[in-house]
Amino acid sequence: IGGWKGIQASDMQLRPDASTAFVDPFYDDATVVLTCDVIDPADGQGYDRDPRSIARRAEAYLKSSGIGDTAYFGPEPEFFVFDGVEFETDMHKTRYEITSESGAWASGLHMDGQNTGHRPAVKGGYAPVAPIDCGQDLRSAMVNILEGLGIEVEVHHSEVGTGSQMEIGTRFATLVKRADQTQDMKYVIQNVAHNFGKTATFMPKPIMGDNGSGMHVHQSIWKDG
Repeated sequence: IGGWKGIQASDMQLRPDASTAFVDPFYDDATVVLTCDVIDPADGQGYDRDPRSIARRAEAYLKSSGIGDTAYFGPEPEFFVFDGVEFETDMHKTRYEITSESGAWASGLHMDGQNTGHRPAVKGGYAPVAPIDCGQDLRSAMVNILEGLGIEVEVHHSEVGTGSQMEIGTRFATLVKRADQTQDMKYVIQNVAHNFGKTATFMPKPIMGDNGSGMHVHQSIWKDG
C-alpha cells in the first residue's frame, strides 16, 4: 500500500476496537462494522503511519505536555450530492459531466415531465426553503441513520454552492472518537445518497465557478475539568 511499508515488511496486524462496533445499516444480512488499530508486528505498537495511531499519540502528548487534559474537535464536512456523474479518460479524449436538477446550469434543460425552475443560482444555495432546497428528505434520512449509530447531529442544511451542496454538523468529541465518527459519517452519507439514486462527493472542488467543499473544525483544549 502506497505510503506504508515496502513489500518485504508489509505484513501488519489489525486490532479491532470493540467500542466502535455497530451493525451496518445498509446490508440485508447482519454485518458488524469494527474500526481497527494498525499494529506493527515488529514491536507490537501502533504503526507510526497509521492515522489512528497518530491520533492516539497526539492525545497522549497533550496530557504529558501539561497544556491540557482533553482536546475536543467538531468538524463540519461539506459535500455535494449529484444526480449523476460521467467521466472517461482515454488515449484520445478526456471528459466529465455532472448532472444535477438543482444546478443553476439546468434551468434550460428538458426534464422528465417539465422543468420546474426551482433551483438556487450560483452561490445562492445557502439555507433556502423548499422547493429551492430539494435535499431536506435526503439529509433527514442521513441524520436518522447517524443518530441511530450514536453520532449526535446538531444541524443540517444546504450550503452555498448550486447543485445540492450540503453540510451536516455533529457534536464535538475527543480526537480519536471524532475521527472515527467522521469516517462513519462519510460512509453513511455516501450510501444513503446511493440508495436515493444519487452520488455524494466530498471532493474539494467538483464544479468550477462556485463554492468548493471544505471541512472547518471547531476545537478546544480543556484542563482540570
